[in-house]
Amino acid sequence: MADYVYLLETRLTPDQKRALIATRDAARAKGMTSFLTGGAIRDMSSGSPVRDLDVTVQGNALKLRKDIEKIGGSIHGENEASQSLYVKFPGGVRMEVVSAHTVEFPKPGKPIYHPSTILEDLNQRDFTANAMALSLNEGSFGLLMDPLNGISDVETRTLRLISNYGFIEDPSRLIRVARLVARLGWDMDEKTRVRYQTAKDEDYISALTPFQRGYELEEILHEEDGLRVLKALEHEGWMKHLYPAWTTAKVNASGLRQLLDTWGQLQTQGVNPDISAASAELMTEKLSPKEISALKKMFPRQGFVEEWEALEGSAKEFAKHLSAKEMNTPSAAWKLITSANPDAVLWLAYTAPTAAIKNKFTNFFTVWPQARQKTPHLIMQEMRITPELPRYQELLDALFFAFMDNKLTTEEEIRKFLEPYSPPAPPPPVHVRRPRAAKKMEAKAPRASRAKKAAVAAAAVSAEGEQEAHAPIKPVKPVKPERAAKVAAVKEPAKAAKAVAPAKKHARPAAKKAAARKKPVAKKAGAKKAASVKKSSAKKPVAKKAVAKPAKKTAVKKPAAKPAKKAAPKKVAAKKPAAKKAAVKKRR
Repeated sequence: MADYVYLLETRLTPDQKRALIATRDAARAKGMTSFLTGGAIRDMSSGSPVRDLDVTVQGNALKLRKDIEKIGGSIHGENEASQSLYVKFPGGVRMEVVSAHTVEFPKPGKPIYHPSTILEDLNQRDFTANAMALSLNEGSFGLLMDPLNGISDVETRTLRLISNYGFIEDPSRLIRVARLVARLGWDMDEKTRVRYQTAKDEDYISALTPFQRGYELEEILHEEDGLRVLKALEHEGWMKHLYPAWTTAKVNASGLRQLLDTWGQLQTQGVNPDISAASAELMTEKLSPKEISALKKMFPRQGFVEEWEALEGSAKEFAKHLSAKEMNTPSAAWKLITSANPDAVLWLAYTAPTAAIKNKFTNFFTVWPQARQKTPHLIMQEMRITPELPRYQELLDALFFAFMDNKLTTEEEIRKFLEPYSPPAPPPPVHVRRPRAAKKMEAKAPRASRAKKAAVAAAAVSAEGEQEAHAPIKPVKPVKPERAAKVAAVKEPAKAAKAVAPAKKHARPAAKKAAARKKPVAKKAGAKKAASVKKSSAKKPVAKKAVAKPAKKTAVKKPAAKPAKKAAPKKVAAKKPAAKKAAVKKRR
């Protein structure tokens, strides 16, 4: 299923969108709901150009006349019977604002209109492809209303008659279906074709009203390729009933093709004229003035007739401005062409009365647009000039005109020109760092349990080292922490007993010397075990205190390794265990 909000945004021109929203707002201010209907939805869905807009309101559309004029629309005509307004907005936007209604036909070609809802209106239209509506109202914007499944006929490019009596009730539908087949290239379904042929044979077209005749004649001039439509209607025999004097032989065919080419070139450069008035001039070029005058009187949009008649004069006025001395620079001529009346620009570009004007339009189509390719995007990026800047589009236009007039030829000139648009450089990024102490505390916090285990292990190592200092040199066996504590408890009373016994005083200094010599060996053994513990404890203060105790008791800080080995076989150290045992026995 198509996204119709997306289609409204992408398939309509900016001028058409502005006109549509402004009309919707004007109707809302009057308490009316509005819908985009008819051919605009058919063309958006099928990919065809949207030529004009039909807006249906639930209410009296004639009451919107003054409001539409306030928002910039000019009223080209109206139909009181159907409560319709024919409007022309700036940018060549044609719109028909009509009240939702149902139609009753007591006689063929004699319609009687009744106000109705939008759904009733859609069910009484001509073809299913034209019986669709898009809501323009708040809360339902973009909602498709398709009671007759017209979207399926759009997909198959089929024109299907809604009512079996459609051609009898409204003979103008015979003209309309032939015009749509010629423009779109669609086909009628089988039943519609049969009824079309029957209406043609039965001469239903004779019931055509003067208003319907003038409306269908004017629609030929609003076609992009009016000559093709005129040929189709002439081939079907409908021009004999519409306006016999107007045939394809009265058309300037070559001029019309040239006009279409010029129209396309202007659209490429952003100028969007309405081709209708210029096309009408060439479509009726070979008709007599009297025939042209009679044809104009038949049109329901007399505002269009005024535009047609004013076309030549507005083009001459525009030519004077374009030929002035102030327009010698390419940028000045470009600004004038893009800001003038688009219809006058189209007609002057087609006629080109002088070589100077013709040369300017040639440059406008081919030479001057090349200045856009010189836009220095790399330099702009280097100077931090990006599309997000508020004045970016203004800068692009200024660059375009400067390159067009050959004012910027060197990189230095370009940088100087861009400097006022360049924003200041952003400040360097600031990195917030946490204090180191905080990081250490965060790192140590998860290791609290490890620190406790390391402290206990360090205490055990120090106790083991103290025991080994007073023992003879033997192969060292690992001592459990519990055993080390018991041995320490026994050593304290033994030392007291040694101090009392006078007979063994001479052995005390020797024992101390031997202990001092043996302690470094035990210390080395204990240090190896403590090294692995220190790694896990991460230099905890508790672990340092536990290891430092035996260092205070040791008088010699730098024992030599060789004297320690020579002192090992002395007999004084061997007597120490016996003295300890004797002291323990006496105590007991």
